Amino acid sequence: MKVCRRATFNSAHRLYRKDWTDDKNKAVFGKCSNENFHGHNYTLEVWISGNVNQETGYLIDLKIVKDLIKEEISDRFDHKNLNLDCVEFKDLNPTAENIAIVCWNLLRSKLASEYGLVVKLWETENNSVEYDGI
Repeated sequence: MKVCRRATFNSAHRLYRKDWTDDKNKAVFGKCSNENFHGHNYTLEVWISGNVNQETGYLIDLKIVKDLIKEEISDRFDHKNLNLDCVEFKDLNPTAENIAIVCWNLLRSKLASEYGLVVKLWETENNSVEYDGI
């Protein structure tokens, strides 16, 4: 069985490698390397898998998942500049792929091991990434 909880957060970022020149960053990342940053309205899907508890009928109480997303993701990243405000991206380029990995790691560390976890991050309505820890 799988269940999903969705959440949104808004963040600014710049795709940029400190060890590259501005020209190389612009060649690789294009307008996403704008030195004044740019933002996205991200949608995060958190998929939990496991067995249905016969007593409750739940796989997991989605209120627990909602609170976990708020505490670990939304409170940390919403209305923040990922490059400047978030220690997770101090030395990590905040691509959608890396954001998804960071979200997965934050959630995995708080979620009981009996549950499987997949995160899907929508950066735009057309672009998304999915990470399952592998």
